[in-house]
Amino acid sequence: MKGVRGRCDTYRFLMPSPEFLELTPAGRPAGATAPRPLPPPRRGVRQRLDGVVRPFACVLVVVVLVQLPRSLEDDARAALLAFGVAVVLWSTTRLPAAWVALACAVGLVALGGAEQEDLFAALAADVVWLMVGAFVLGGAIRATGLAGRLTAVLGRRVRTVGGATWAVTAMLVPLSLLIPSTSGRAAVMLPVHRALTRALDDRAVTRALSLLVPVVVLVSTICTLVGAGSHLIAVDLLDDATGESISFARWLVWGVPFGVAASAISCWVIGRLFLTADLRRTPLSLPPAERRPLDGAEQRTLLVTAVMVALWSTESVHGLEVAFVALAGAVVLTAPGVGVLPWKEGVAAVSWNLVVFVGAALVLGEALVDTGAAAWLVERLFTFSGIGRTESVLLVLVVLALLTLTSHLYMTSHAARAAALVPAVLSLAASLDLDPVAVVFIGTVGMDYCLTLAVSSKALLLYSELEEETFEPADLMRLSAVLLPVHVVLIVVFYLGWWQWTGMAL
Repeated sequence: MKGVRGRCDTYRFLMPSPEFLELTPAGRPAGATAPRPLPPPRRGVRQRLDGVVRPFACVLVVVVLVQLPRSLEDDARAALLAFGVAVVLWSTTRLPAAWVALACAVGLVALGGAEQEDLFAALAADVVWLMVGAFVLGGAIRATGLAGRLTAVLGRRVRTVGGATWAVTAMLVPLSLLIPSTSGRAAVMLPVHRALTRALDDRAVTRALSLLVPVVVLVSTICTLVGAGSHLIAVDLLDDATGESISFARWLVWGVPFGVAASAISCWVIGRLFLTADLRRTPLSLPPAERRPLDGAEQRTLLVTAVMVALWSTESVHGLEVAFVALAGAVVLTAPGVGVLPWKEGVAAVSWNLVVFVGAALVLGEALVDTGAAAWLVERLFTFSGIGRTESVLLVLVVLALLTLTSHLYMTSHAARAAALVPAVLSLAASLDLDPVAVVFIGTVGMDYCLTLAVSSKALLLYSELEEETFEPADLMRLSAVLLPVHVVLIVVFYLGWWQWTGMAL
């Protein structure tokens, strides 16, 4: 019994605070137990065969296509093969994403596309440690009850399910200016998401919110220069190649209006695609939240969070990297006598499944860049599109938007996309006599879009791998089928109506 009690205590902080267990749609008494869902129907023999035959056929096509180009080196061919097989299995099967990534990374090493040390060193990447620190921070926010307070603020301002989606969006956009990590912002919102979905207890609402949070996190990334590490990579490459740069203030002028518009449109589209009109209008019964002063643990958590955000926002001044700041905050939050949760609870708050996936996916993404496979793909795409031979600025804008918006399909790492694509678009700008600053910024807007596959973004993966059922790959593809062309139109509209009048003309 002692061991059972210990485990229960360890995971108690994962539950929302008691006052929010009463947050229910109108019509269900507070504290009432939701009806047990019916078990899913058993799949027939034909469906099971289709679940095997289709992935096998797609893998076979990938194997054949990778063998055709004669200009590819063996290691680049191996990188393309491993990545192609991973994409097929991620999108056509229910195999765990982390297992697929790890299996394909092992296969990549066996084929000679990467070294054994690359696989082991991937878990030492800064993004892995950033995620560990961000998860511990999210655990502290849940354990101290700050998540409940944040949910209460949201709850007091909404009256319907549809209003809740807009309130969540309004909370997420400002975070892009404060927390320079998509996975960090997604992790900080986990307590709010968990409290709302468990309280509302509706499959459609859970799916919509599980899509909304990471999607808004991603499309609002463009708001600020420090919204993602890839932005800094892009600006550094721009400065090295041309001597020009984009200041923090100029990025805000160009990025904030686009990020706000993209977030609002994404919220509207998700509400229409995944929530019925009646469900959006469903009133919420929100009991008044308990008003009490902040206790010591909450005050310490707020202080540590504020210091972390301040250090994240001023990295260029003090030189402390984002991952180091996140880890330092995790150490303080779990320190004996000072922290707000025990070390074991802090470790339990980390999604180790996601950590393994990120490490393995980094191997696949870095292999594409290191072997030249990514550069080979980009070159073929530029040649196929004919962008280098056109004289129409509008056509260049549309093709550039399309190429960068779809780049996440063959390069899952955000940093890898910036490292591979920015030199290519700078070369394009030089050949067509275009403004390199405008080309890099517009390319970055496209590279920030990574909504088709969960594996293209750690934020999407985080919410797809939660304990409760969230969204399926088909849901994400359906959403991206709408949002991708919308983003193309949005880029054209902002260029014609705002960017070229504020100093960013091609």
